[in-house]
Parts: sequence; structure tokens; C-alpha cells
Amino acid sequence: MLTLDFDLLGVSKGDIILDSGCGEGRHSFECLSRGAKVFSMDMDLESLKKSKYTLESIRRNQCKNDGIYLVHKGDALNLPFKNNTFDRIICSEVMEHVKDDDLACREISRVLRDGGRVAITVPTYFSEIIYYILTYEYFTSPGGHVRRYFPKNLAKIMERNNLHIYDIGFKHSFHTIYWMIRSVVGLHLNDHPITKSYRKLLTLSLHSKLLTKVESFFDNFFPKSMVFYAFKKK
Repeated sequence: MLTLDFDLLGVSKGDIILDSGCGEGRHSFECLSRGAKVFSMDMDLESLKKSKYTLESIRRNQCKNDGIYLVHKGDALNLPFKNNTFDRIICSEVMEHVKDDDLACREISRVLRDGGRVAITVPTYFSEIIYYILTYEYFTSPGGHVRRYFPKNLAKIMERNNLHIYDIGFKHSFHTIYWMIRSVVGLHLNDHPITKSYRKLLTLSLHSKLLTKVESFFDNFFPKSMVFYAFKKK
């Protein structure tokens, strides 16, 4: 499940890319398959192990000897890289978790080279409000979200850190419904029959052109995520 438009971000063979807060590596996989040099970073060690396993499989089976990746543990608020290191940076569903989103943007800008591009994704304000109404668990669970964003709020933070937005996209309306279901039946009940049934639909949608088109249509009305594409001025 990819949230980004990799063509819009401009990911090409040989690009040096940071996937900050990579989770289990879904965006890193696409970068590696395109021949990029990928640095996959997260704070969760178990997620990194899963990410490394799949990245190695992609490198061996798709990239042969051209694929290069590094998986490591790191903090989005204190990126362990020199200034102007990366051609592209991905920061997907991270800003709503960190204590200081302005510092996170400042770190991204610092390690992004002049003229480089970044894609930052966060949940939509609409979807977050719905979950807040449906259950107290959504914003009180450990590791949960600590803030909600109107588009203009994140845009202002990015702009003042020299990240100039050139496009905004909206994605994952089917997942808006999924998390509504989870909120109603209980976030802790991951194996609830209704949740499991809907998750099968989500899996099916990954391989169905028709369902992909249907979801893209509904992304105009109740998307789960919004994506900000920006570049760093020289």
C-alpha cells in the first residue's frame, strides 16, 4: 500500500533517499525497486527487522547487484546525517506522532540537498475527528497521535523551514472506513470478524484496477491521508 506518487516525487535510479519513519518499509521497497540507494530509518526495531528482510529479498530478486539499502534505528528529531545528504526524503505518517513537528521539518530540510524533494504525509483532519468522536482509545493509546492537521498548518511549518510545496494529494479513503470500523468495535480488537472481513477487501483492492479507481474517486471526499510534495530552495 503506497501513499506516495513516486513519479511526482521524482524517484530515479541512483537517487540517495531517506525513508524517515519507514515502519515496515513499504515506501522503501518501491524506492529500491526503482534502483535508488535507500536509507530506511525508524525507532521500532521489530519493524526494521521486517523491513530489512523484504528489502534483501527485493535486492536479490529484482535489483540483482544494483540495489543498495541500509536499515538502521534513528530519531526523526535528530537525524544522524550530514547536511545536504539526500536527493529525496520520505516522511510518511510520522509528524502526527513526534513531540516537535517543527524540529522534524527542520531536520528534514537540513539533510535534504538544495533542489531536493520531500514527500510528507499525515492523516486528514476530517478522518481524525471522526475517530476521536467514535472512541477515546484513538488518541490515548501508547504511541498514538498527538496532534491533528489542517492542510494550512503543516504547509506553514514546511514553508518556514525552506520546504516549498509544489503539489498536494489525498489517498486511502478505503482506510478511512477501516479505521472507523476499528474505532467502533474497539481498536484493541484487531481480530474482530468485521475488521477481518473488511481487511480482506483492502487486500483485494491492492490487486484490483476497478477497486483502485473506485478508491481514487472517493479520495476526493473522505481520504485518510494527505500528501505534501515540496522542494528545498537553493
